[in-house]
Amino acid sequence: MRVLVTGATGFVGSRLIPALLSRGHDVVALVRDADGYAPPDGVSVVEGDLLEPDTLPPAFELDGETVDAAYYLVHSMDGGPGYEERDRNCATNFAAAASDAGIERIVYLGGLGEDREELSEHLRSRREVERILGEGDPALTTLRAAIIIGAGSASFEVIAGLARRLPVMVTPKWVDTLCQPIAIADVVAYLAGVLEVPETAGETFEIGGPEVLTYAEILRRTRRQLGGGLRIVRVPVLSPELSARWLRLVTDVNPYLARSLVEGLRNTVIVEDDRIREYVPIERTPFELAVARALTDSSNAQRPWLTTLRGIRS
Repeated sequence: MRVLVTGATGFVGSRLIPALLSRGHDVVALVRDADGYAPPDGVSVVEGDLLEPDTLPPAFELDGETVDAAYYLVHSMDGGPGYEERDRNCATNFAAAASDAGIERIVYLGGLGEDREELSEHLRSRREVERILGEGDPALTTLRAAIIIGAGSASFEVIAGLARRLPVMVTPKWVDTLCQPIAIADVVAYLAGVLEVPETAGETFEIGGPEVLTYAEILRRTRRQLGGGLRIVRVPVLSPELSARWLRLVTDVNPYLARSLVEGLRNTVIVEDDRIREYVPIERTPFELAVARALTDSSNAQRPWLTTLRGIRS
């Protein structure tokens, strides 16, 4: 199958492309800077920008043939000024280009969260992108995930940084919110798997790991992997804004990312519909193993925008 991958240089896309190649697919990678991208062998590279629709049509062709499917793996996690409009415009341009090209399917990785709850600003934006992509002609398959455990995941790197630095943690109430984290290897397996199951076209699936945990337990278990214990002291009076300020105080997370992360933590994010396991049966990675792999791959010293205490380097 001929497959286009957007977000090819990102946390998920860079791992998905080798998986697609190993399954025998022909891959086109859409990147903004082709000169700065070193693709795996066999990948065709197209330079384009989702905010510039005229640059997109060449990405939907491979050796003169229209691609069969495309992965949309783009979102503005940093939550900077105007990010909702940027995400909206990117999705609109991509959906129009995909429809014009006549491709059959789009696969989108969105965020897990109950629509009946008051979703965070970030999750609302993810839902809007999902809606825009679904209004195009190609059949949309959406996978909704909570925290993805892996080196380079913004959410996990913050958790790992907190667990590494703070043996005693004064935290807001959101540490008791339930979450169902999932290993990046499992996310990639699901993303690649749905492409090969026609029945998943036009469907939305929830994906998660084998355990439902509170954020407090995620922090404790991550700290344990690092060889220490963790005492958590809950402070019930911290508002989301104060929580974001607290996160920025103990880490070097940029303010927009801190706000996005904290707002998302108020939503329970657990799988309530596990139909995906019927279509793509995989052996899900245990949480401890996922964390161990992520910590092995991760170097916080090389990601100063995430986890370094102000004025201190590890």
